Amino acid sequence: MITLALSKGRIFDDSMPLLRAAGIEVLEDPEKSRKLIIGTSRADVRVLLVRASDVPTYVEYGGADLGVAGRDVLIEHGGAGLYQPLDLRIARCHMAVAVPEGFDYPAAVRQGSRITVATKYTSIARQFFADKGVHVDLIKLYGSMELAPLTGMAHAIVDLVSTGKTLSANKLVEVEHIMDISSRLIVNQAALKLKTAPIRRIIDAFAGAIDASEKA
Repeated sequence: MITLALSKGRIFDDSMPLLRAAGIEVLEDPEKSRKLIIGTSRADVRVLLVRASDVPTYVEYGGADLGVAGRDVLIEHGGAGLYQPLDLRIARCHMAVAVPEGFDYPAAVRQGSRITVATKYTSIARQFFADKGVHVDLIKLYGSMELAPLTGMAHAIVDLVSTGKTLSANKLVEVEHIMDISSRLIVNQAALKLKTAPIRRIIDAFAGAIDASEKA
């Protein structure tokens, strides 16, 4: 049995064409089912539905053989014990620093200065500001990041940006681009050794689908 860990939402939806290319059809809609383990058209493949931040952990500890996780999640997790054979080029966005309109960000991040930042991505934010020589006080939040500067709790946020509409609606502006984000296929290293042939077939099918979509 091959177990693939996916998170609901955009990553799940964007993964479906890749799975079809591998001859795998998911049999139930996760938005309509309460099941956490979903069967597929192949008796030897099942899908595990977990939180996005938990995908690397399930794969690392063998709860799943493969998974799809964003670059942001993998950096925060550390990627220990994971083989990352493919950038799937799905669920694309970028990570950025955003501040309230009118905030003097250049003055706030002069070398040696100190800034308070709210973010879910503490490892990425800490490294980004350390590289700039800026002292940062981090406030860990798990959602509604935009509220932190609006309530005076933080000077800035570090978060994922797709269209920028949420920032604009809350009178925040992007001031620095940190990195581009897309989702990766990750594989448990022990599973790759024990189930080499079926896992390699999935990897090769995904790679072929990516190449085909890039050429289209």
